[in-house]
Amino acid sequence: MNKAWTFAMQFCLILLLVPFMLTAQESQPQAYTQYKGEVVDAENGKPLVFASVSLENNNISTVTNTDGEFSLKVPNDLQDPRVQVSFLGYTSKVIPLASLRQEENTIALEIAITELPEVNISAPRNAVVLVKETLRNKGANYVSDPTLMTAFYRETIKRRRRNVSLSEAVVNIYKTPYTASRNDVVELYKARKSTDYSKLDTLVLKLQGGPYNTLFVDIMKYPDYLFTDDSIDAYDFSFDRSTRINDQLVYVVNFKQRPEIAEPMYEGKLYIEAEQKVLTSAIFSLNITNREQASRMFVRKKPQNADVFPTQVAYRVDYMNKGGKWYYGYSNVFLEFKIDWDRKLFNSVYSLTCEMAVTDWVVNTEGDLPKGKQRLRPSVILADEASGFSDPDFWGEYNIIEPEKSIESAIRKIQRQLKREPSGGPDTR
Repeated sequence: MNKAWTFAMQFCLILLLVPFMLTAQESQPQAYTQYKGEVVDAENGKPLVFASVSLENNNISTVTNTDGEFSLKVPNDLQDPRVQVSFLGYTSKVIPLASLRQEENTIALEIAITELPEVNISAPRNAVVLVKETLRNKGANYVSDPTLMTAFYRETIKRRRRNVSLSEAVVNIYKTPYTASRNDVVELYKARKSTDYSKLDTLVLKLQGGPYNTLFVDIMKYPDYLFTDDSIDAYDFSFDRSTRINDQLVYVVNFKQRPEIAEPMYEGKLYIEAEQKVLTSAIFSLNITNREQASRMFVRKKPQNADVFPTQVAYRVDYMNKGGKWYYGYSNVFLEFKIDWDRKLFNSVYSLTCEMAVTDWVVNTEGDLPKGKQRLRPSVILADEASGFSDPDFWGEYNIIEPEKSIESAIRKIQRQLKREPSGGPDTR
């Protein structure tokens, strides 16, 4: 079994037929100040998706959603903090927190102009050599201490363009050093969900793996899922146009499996910071030309009267820098599936998105790990662990990724349904 197959098997789907149900949960307000806004392109006003919004000289951060919007919760006891906003290919901006309003901030970033001399003797000549050097340098460039990270995780399921299910969680990640062979451990702190099963054709999609799905996209920690010593030579590497991140020169490397390779592998872009030779971001997708084989890679269980196969599988990971050391900051996975039903004229199309953003972290000096019962299993189904949805204060001081407007609308509709439920209605446990 090749590594592409092993990586994909982390994202198993379970498709079940289940009855309609709704749940709810109480809120837990905390003391903090929340700042909302959007990050846009200064020239055309278009939203910048997955831009980083963080406190300078602090580990508190979040990312913008697919509408370019952000929500940043800042502890009230911090003294005169400043907010740094950065996006790949744009000049970063640092803003005093005191200058931000609690609502409706618009932060515009300028495109970074990358000017290189015609002859650059320090520029790499061979893309695959640069990639191999980057992988070798992870011990020097990435956080070498065990860390305890707080992260926000979200799973979204859509039927075509309509949101039908949302699961979210705050988790603790016990991150081992990048040079360590031990896997990271995830502990669930709190979780919530909302699902409108009436839009699922009585079919429920469950994503097995939960936060581990996004954690394993940290390819600097888990490089064997993408590039092994053997498989790296099965790819063609080439240079694309250079760009900038946080005002530093970044080489862009394209990779794609060689045409003579038949088994499913990946293609995408690697963004490598020029001075330190460090991977700052990666965006890639799985070759799913053979749909039967791709289906076996992902689908664990399905109804007998349906064929299920993926039509798109895409991944992204971003790293952040503090004090010259880089660490895992954000990742997402997008899975789109088509379901062909027997004796039905039209098929169904579902998409699943899972994403996780590290919102704070500290050095885990003692190397503590949660006890066995407190650990999430890599086979966990988050939707089964979450208990219900809540009002906006449920998450208190914990930073989240601001929901897209379509998700917010779906949540409001479900909450209205909950209010109309008579006593003795759906189980709210």
